[in-house]
Amino acid sequence: MLFIDIIAGARPNFMKIAPIIRALDRRRGTVTELGYRLVHTGQHYDDAMSKVFFTQLGIPEPDINLAVGSGTQAEQAAAIMIGYEKLLNTTPSDLCLVVGDVTSTMACAIVAKKKHMRVAHVEAGIRSGDQSMPEEINRLVTDSITDLFFTTSVFANENLRVSGVSPEKVFFVGNTMIDTLVANEARLRQPDFWQQTHLSSKQYIVLTLHRPSNVDDSKTLLGILQAVGNGAAPLPVIFAVHPRTAKNVTTLIDIPENIVLVAPQPYLEFNYLVKHASAVITDSGGITEETTFLGIPCLTLRDSTERPETVVIGTNELVGTQPSAIVGAMKRLRAGQWKSGAIPENWDGLAGERIVEVLCTAMN
Repeated sequence: MLFIDIIAGARPNFMKIAPIIRALDRRRGTVTELGYRLVHTGQHYDDAMSKVFFTQLGIPEPDINLAVGSGTQAEQAAAIMIGYEKLLNTTPSDLCLVVGDVTSTMACAIVAKKKHMRVAHVEAGIRSGDQSMPEEINRLVTDSITDLFFTTSVFANENLRVSGVSPEKVFFVGNTMIDTLVANEARLRQPDFWQQTHLSSKQYIVLTLHRPSNVDDSKTLLGILQAVGNGAAPLPVIFAVHPRTAKNVTTLIDIPENIVLVAPQPYLEFNYLVKHASAVITDSGGITEETTFLGIPCLTLRDSTERPETVVIGTNELVGTQPSAIVGAMKRLRAGQWKSGAIPENWDGLAGERIVEVLCTAMN
């Protein structure tokens, strides 16, 4: 039997691998069955960022946990590479499947390629054009050594074409993040604080921030929070505070009273908040995909995006990070002047099945 390593290391990875694992499991006992093991690098290692997602999304316990823990990006990448190389030295595999653009994605792809394994990249070809973002470096490095490119959009297809990737290696399969949302939409549930915070549908805004340029400088972070809070008033702003952001938030004074700080939420609770929000404000790429699918207005506090389909087709808009620009966008939002969007091609809940179909053909 041919064997696949499925790599997951950080919160966004877990939503992306779940549909692929389900599709592989459905083929058990068939002539096209592929074996797999789930390798958790431990890049995200606390329950809020990792374990709870396995439970909620029905992902099996990892076969291997490299448990790399915290550290700088270089320290994490090195630990992941050492751990994965040791694993392959003792128990080889035929193909390494990586998803997204986190440190684990790049590190395991490099190790696999040096072991003469094939590499498959889910979400290949996405580009922001901003190499100050660590994720952009991870994308470029991973795609430079990938053998099977699984893409989410026509924009990603074009990026790969321009970079010289052979068309027969590119497979426009759709978006596994949306697969997971489709599979779990009926199971979404209110977070514990819903009642005590007196929330009601379409009467609040969701905020997430984690990018260093937005959260590492206290003055910048405070300026964003004041612009968002004042622009949203009197609606509450539910701010799911990423561990990276929490360090600075606790030192700030003069945060608007309508900003409600909550812990990072599990998948089902967070997407319940998104689905019922009047809008979402974020600097995350993945969340813009979910808001586009759900038709929720989204303000992205960045100057570039690796997911242009969410802007060109969907409900997302790049607002930038200047408080004045945020205030202006909030005024349009509150006045009901936000654009309506559509769902991009192949965002239909079947990407995982398409990926496994390709893998079965490519590996048999």
